[in-house]
Amino acid sequence: MNTKKTKIGIIICDRYHTCAGGKCFRALQNREGAFSIYDQDEQVELVGYTTCDGCPGGNIEHAPEEMKKNGAEVVHFATGFVVGYPPCPYIDHFRNFIQEKYDMKVVVGTHPIPEKYLITHTKLGTWDTPHWQKMIEPTLADEDTRLAYD
Repeated sequence: MNTKKTKIGIIICDRYHTCAGGKCFRALQNREGAFSIYDQDEQVELVGYTTCDGCPGGNIEHAPEEMKKNGAEVVHFATGFVVGYPPCPYIDHFRNFIQEKYDMKVVVGTHPIPEKYLITHTKLGTWDTPHWQKMIEPTLADEDTRLAYD
């Protein structure tokens, strides 16, 4: 049995500030989307869940510090950062800041991208660059999984 325990924090885009986290928590439990990096038998504990506090992300300066004090080693940016329209224009800045200031790993994504968002962003060409393809890779699941998150 795997005895490894990883503590994580999740930061969501403020435009989804009323989100109850259901898709993120389901994906964490099932190790789907960006949570597939954790083994099924690995203990993963959520020690923080908050918003970025709206553009340009004032909470990014402080929330990771609290998460780290609670033992977080990894911060996940919720999938809403990439599926919202437009995707977060600050995501690279946020990731670089947290990694540099708090020496924490940052993962872009939580739950798999819902199929309806993939269809829209494909038509719009939002994610056509190599940079965005790499960004969405952790949350780009198979079609059945994407449909289950619609």
